[in-house]
Amino acid sequence: MVPIHGLHHFAWRCRDAEETRHFYEDILGLPLVHLVEADNVPSTGEYCPYVHIFFRLRDGSHLAFFDLGDDAIAAPSLNTPRWVNHLALRVDDEAALKDAQARLEAAGIEVIGVVDHHFIRSIYFYDPNGIRLELTTLIGSPEYMSSKEAAAHGELERWTERKAALRQAVGA
Repeated sequence: MVPIHGLHHFAWRCRDAEETRHFYEDILGLPLVHLVEADNVPSTGEYCPYVHIFFRLRDGSHLAFFDLGDDAIAAPSLNTPRWVNHLALRVDDEAALKDAQARLEAAGIEVIGVVDHHFIRSIYFYDPNGIRLELTTLIGSPEYMSSKEAAAHGELERWTERKAALRQAVGA
């Protein structure tokens, strides 16, 4: 496979481009840097008037949204708990995490956390489109992170075996 250098953008549907711009630019501080307006989808040729907006993160990657003009958000998955699908964004340190939490709460946004995951600490909240966001900062030592990397394949193998046993126990 060719080398993959990083994330260019993560795209999701939004209810309203301006509402989304306000949240991501005015509250989260991510600048709106590009907009595409079209009537046809370039990859499929399908007629679907839309605007595609891009917000730049400090590492040069982007969060992008499609406003399809119908004021609808992407429907949540019926077979997946709401907490599973989320987008995690890294901040510098715990002070930045707490500052972000205070800013979000001052804007009337409900925040869960700070949650200690032993290697990261995180806060969770929802954007106006129902997308669960996580702001997180690394607290794990380099030694801990190296040990987890070395153990990851073995841990996945154990989970795969446990999952099979759990499925067998319930007759799935």
